[in-house]
Amino acid sequence: MSGSSPAARLQQLFEGRRLTPTQRRIAHSMVRRAGDVPFLSSVELAELAGVSQPSVTRFAVALGFDGYPALRKHLREVAPTEPVAGDGAGDDTYNEYQQAVLGEIENLRHLAELLADPAPVERAGRLLAASRPLPVLGLRAASSQARGFGYFAAKVHPDVRVLDEGGSMLRDRIDAARRAGASALICFALPRHPREVVDALAYAQEQGITVVSVADSAFAPVAKHSDLLIPAAVGTGLAFDTACAPMLLGRVLLEAMCDALPDAQARLEEFDARAAVRGLFVE
Repeated sequence: MSGSSPAARLQQLFEGRRLTPTQRRIAHSMVRRAGDVPFLSSVELAELAGVSQPSVTRFAVALGFDGYPALRKHLREVAPTEPVAGDGAGDDTYNEYQQAVLGEIENLRHLAELLADPAPVERAGRLLAASRPLPVLGLRAASSQARGFGYFAAKVHPDVRVLDEGGSMLRDRIDAARRAGASALICFALPRHPREVVDALAYAQEQGITVVSVADSAFAPVAKHSDLLIPAAVGTGLAFDTACAPMLLGRVLLEAMCDALPDAQARLEEFDARAAVRGLFVE
């Protein structure tokens, strides 16, 4: 554990905890600023997470500590002795657009640390490759992630079904996929989390479908209805969230799925040959 990143150590601290939505928000904020958290007061952490100071105290107690000072003492024992340089330092020298880009770079750095253990991604790749058909769910803000994943997945997977529209037909489409033989579903879940997505995942699990989720946090609302959740943070520095890390994680999962599909390369070569005959691309 001593060799892992501060963010990874925090994730381990929170794993298996039954946290309220407010507590998940605090946990998410702590992971995003893992290098600074051991040096923040409860008031500062409350401001960072956008919650009340008593909520931070209750959060520490929920983790098994006597209070926030005990939690901070624990974090200082397992974290670097100095705040992480560059993590928020000197922000006043950058304009808001640059800060948004730097925030996404930090999100990608956290994702790289997470992928140091490839086992979850490799497991997800095997699950997705084996599912016939493969439903890909993403509503509202996450619909573009689902469509992008589905577009590329269809080049190597024989039956991909993108579920990017809600409504009363959503469960029908999950039923149809299950009857056709679907064993797994991949969901892209981003803020703000539609209730319909959570309900759809619960229903999919009831039908015996294994749920793989890409979410902005390990504590996202979809977590309790996900058999395997891999987090990738979104950027919050602009009026609308940015999702570079979730998109990249989606491509990583595509790579893992290709590795688990023995005919993936042949399918790609066949597509390239057809594209050349049809003159699809100008290159």
